[in-house]
Amino acid sequence: MLKENNMLPKIKTKIKEIEKNEKVKILYACESGSRAWGFESQNSDYDVRFIYLRKTEWYLTIQDKRDVIEYPIEDDLYDVSGWDLTKALKLLRKSNPPLMEWFQSPIVYQENKSFTSAFRKLMKDYFSPIGCMYHYLKMAQNNYRAYLRKERVQYKKYLYALRPVLACLWIEKGLGVVPTEFKILYKRLIKDKTLKKDILRLLEIKRKGMEKDSGPRIPSISNFLDRELERLDPSRQKPAESRDVERLDRFFKKTLSFESRKYRLFKMSR
Repeated sequence: MLKENNMLPKIKTKIKEIEKNEKVKILYACESGSRAWGFESQNSDYDVRFIYLRKTEWYLTIQDKRDVIEYPIEDDLYDVSGWDLTKALKLLRKSNPPLMEWFQSPIVYQENKSFTSAFRKLMKDYFSPIGCMYHYLKMAQNNYRAYLRKERVQYKKYLYALRPVLACLWIEKGLGVVPTEFKILYKRLIKDKTLKKDILRLLEIKRKGMEKDSGPRIPSISNFLDRELERLDPSRQKPAESRDVERLDRFFKKTLSFESRKYRLFKMSR
């Protein structure tokens, strides 16, 4: 998908430019949004997200500093933004669903594999079924109420409601951290043949069309959303296994120390 066009080298070049210009080390960079979910349109842009680390001295202050790097959309094709590792760990403690989705993206542009592996292990303990289910249910409800009660709807809005509803079902069944890819969700959770057939047809239409393409309501999908949005109850879920901040502090210090050592060795070898 990505390797068949000229975006991959552009994105990788942009990542290297950010490291140089911002004086940071990007530990992990991936695709998020519709392309990571697997239902991009012909004109979908690229949403590049990353986690970065600065040099030790940057953190040794009582001042509040900006912990986000953001760039405007370039050429209407891609936008790039990232979070400092400290921000990412604070959000992990709150079981932030978008962060967890980043670390399961099928499209990874750059990574420190040891860091990625360790972060994913942390995710399992800090994953909050109740918190994540509230997040996904709210997302589904907002899309449903705003866009899917009409006789003619945008196809992408169906998917923007379907995916979070399936995420809720995944959590409800006790399957752990919600996978990023939509196909994993519907293949595991949808048993009704008519519904699955209509979802596959919807995906095909979405991938071959443009972002704002629309059509008549699809009864099987609308009925499924009606039923599940009425039934789902996040309050029945268990809390996260851990909210231990000291463990996250240790992870941050270890990562910072390791990257600082690599930087010093690099300078000495020049």
